[in-house]
Amino acid sequence: MRVLIDANVLMPSILRAILLGAAAAGGFAPLWSARILEEWARAARRRGPAIEAEARAAIAALRAGWPAAEILPPPDLEATLALPDPGDRHVLAAAIAGGAEVLLTRNRADFPPRALARHGVLPRDPDGFLCDLLADGLDLGPVVATVAARTETRPALRPLLKRAGLPRLRKALDPG
Repeated sequence: MRVLIDANVLMPSILRAILLGAAAAGGFAPLWSARILEEWARAARRRGPAIEAEARAAIAALRAGWPAAEILPPPDLEATLALPDPGDRHVLAAAIAGGAEVLLTRNRADFPPRALARHGVLPRDPDGFLCDLLADGLDLGPVVATVAARTETRPALRPLLKRAGLPRLRKALDPG
């Protein structure tokens, strides 16, 4: 399954690490565009130069680790698309150009299912998407454990997944 990842999903480092760990475990093939990556870097810049530098380093690592993930949509495609926010058309254009079945975003209001369905793309939020991967048999426990081991504070499962905005995944992995 090919999944286009929106900038608002790439920016939180824990969420990005869990998603890319799920992709590396065979859950899906991640996609993005240069414009999506730049949108992430610009959002990071608003939080300060050090945060922007971290984002740019992470972007370089993404490009090196996932060289086939970057999509270059045809220049005329974006102009043919209709979304509530015209500034998001580039995201849908990248999804279409990459043959994505899923557009992973935390901003579902700007990606109405009807508008995406015309192009064979389903909008999904990260939490529901990861829960579906888990339900389909992908073992996300080791992925989350690896991410937790790499964080500075090494938080327990519940706080880690809460910080990543993944309450349903937290409950599925740790029902107690």
